[in-house]
Amino acid sequence: MLERIITRPDPYAPYLLSQRIRFGDLLFISGQAGAGDDGRIVEGGFVAQGERAFRNLRRALEAGGASLRDVIKVTIFVTDMGHFQDVVDLRRTFFSPPYPADTIAEVRALYDPRALIEIEAIAAVRQAGAGDAR
Repeated sequence: MLERIITRPDPYAPYLLSQRIRFGDLLFISGQAGAGDDGRIVEGGFVAQGERAFRNLRRALEAGGASLRDVIKVTIFVTDMGHFQDVVDLRRTFFSPPYPADTIAEVRALYDPRALIEIEAIAAVRQAGAGDAR
């Protein structure tokens, strides 16, 4: 059975999609960009947006009973593959071994012209406890 997990405010509602869907012991997280709580893309360039996108991903996972350590597969979209090493550094900061399966893809544009990175993930849901020590 599909279970939609919602946090308030829900910036995804106007676009007719779910931020997270749980199916059994799997959690599917929609793309998380470098947007602040107000929904606006953060200032400071690629690394600042990447850090915020990973923090948004962590928050979305925790709301669904998982953590960054539970991520099985991640897809990272960037608008410039010149930031590949920045992505590797961000992965090193936010993930730990065993690292999740990963796809990094360059796209022409994301939902907001100022967005430089977006991260989606699939995670296992823990049976007891939630959250991440990081």
